[in-house]
Amino acid sequence: MPYLPHTKRDIAQMLDAIGVASIDELVRVPAAVALRAKPEIVAALPESEIVRRFEEFAGSDRATTMASFLGAGAYRHYCPPAIMALAMRGEFLTSYTPYQAEVSQGYLQAIYEWQTYICLLTGLDIADASVYDGATALAEGAIMALAATNRKKILVSRAVHPNYRAVLKTYCDGLDVAIDEVPLLPGGMTDPQALRDALSRGSYAAVALQSPNFFGIVETVPEDVRDAFKRSGTVPIAVVAEALALAAFPTPASWGAQICVGEAQSFGVALAYGGPYVGFIACTSDHLRRIPGRLVGRTVDRNGKEAYVLTLQAREQHIRRERATSNICTNQAHCALIATIYLALMGASGLRNCAAQNVKRAHELVKRVSAIPGCRLQFEAPFFNEFVLNVGSSAADVLKALQKRGILGGLDLGRFYHEMSDCILMTATEMTTSKDIDALCAALQEVVRVPASL
Repeated sequence: MPYLPHTKRDIAQMLDAIGVASIDELVRVPAAVALRAKPEIVAALPESEIVRRFEEFAGSDRATTMASFLGAGAYRHYCPPAIMALAMRGEFLTSYTPYQAEVSQGYLQAIYEWQTYICLLTGLDIADASVYDGATALAEGAIMALAATNRKKILVSRAVHPNYRAVLKTYCDGLDVAIDEVPLLPGGMTDPQALRDALSRGSYAAVALQSPNFFGIVETVPEDVRDAFKRSGTVPIAVVAEALALAAFPTPASWGAQICVGEAQSFGVALAYGGPYVGFIACTSDHLRRIPGRLVGRTVDRNGKEAYVLTLQAREQHIRRERATSNICTNQAHCALIATIYLALMGASGLRNCAAQNVKRAHELVKRVSAIPGCRLQFEAPFFNEFVLNVGSSAADVLKALQKRGILGGLDLGRFYHEMSDCILMTATEMTTSKDIDALCAALQEVVRVPASL
């Protein structure tokens, strides 16, 4: 029998605090995701038969054949075959930890190059070896700002990705840190006056702004707001959900960001049904001792040969717990390797060209769909590769009808913004074709209800 340190009274108190009546209720699988029938388990099969069965399973997945306009933080981009040909080499797949300098010089060099690329793209001094994803990167960046200012409040724009804000809230609840949100203007951007008013109180450790924001709008930071950052002592955090936008716009450092956090899945990492992703953090040198995870540095060994080492390790595994800045447990090293290879293959001009293709496709899409009776563009501000389309009725119903026609039309914004239940967040990338757009427009003409007044 296993030793269980908790008494029945302990268990009852914990269940009461959680709000459930029993352990069974705590671990119950919701009916929406529970198996409706016993799984089919067959006897051992020859490899050729297993391959055939898995090909059948793959063929039954309609999502791979659908025209997709879904983005919202996870984007379809072309992944050159050379990426996986290199990243899946056995040298990168060893079971041995890739951070031991004596055996992992190649991997350490790849991480060093990853850090260098992130610094170039963000304009900041330092980048770490990556974190889980964009959402946890925001939370870790906020922790850096809390440590830098000794304050207990965070200011976040309501235009920051809702999932990122949710993860930040989870972290802050455990740290007894308050989060205030900056409201939006009717045009879908962060309200600069509300931001200035909040900063004037001088009580915030950090302010998190996203550009392009969750609605795809390119946000700018006015000069007087940048001055307000300095006067208030608040640490500006730039949030990047679509990393490809870094190739198209001025760097976050250019508008005063001290910390930049984000998601680099767009750099050659396949969507893969929800992960794994590859987050990143970059910062000014002032925050060097607060950045989480690991930093790889370049030096020379005792024979004068170039060598790569872990220069800084801020996790409690490596240093005294009370001095650790984070206990984040991985750095998504292989995903970061994939992104590094992608950036090396694309180069600066290739990355800019790809970003330009995204803009071109998105503007082709918006021109077509906004001309459909019953549809209109919700916000008129400049955007990158995402925009908000108002369909005049339930977005969830329209998307369901589109899906029946083999189209993933986008994201129902009513899930996160109750006032936008008639709006769809649509995305176009270099993978979007004119044929896809034709199919979407034809389907929208069938499913969008046109008001009688029109």
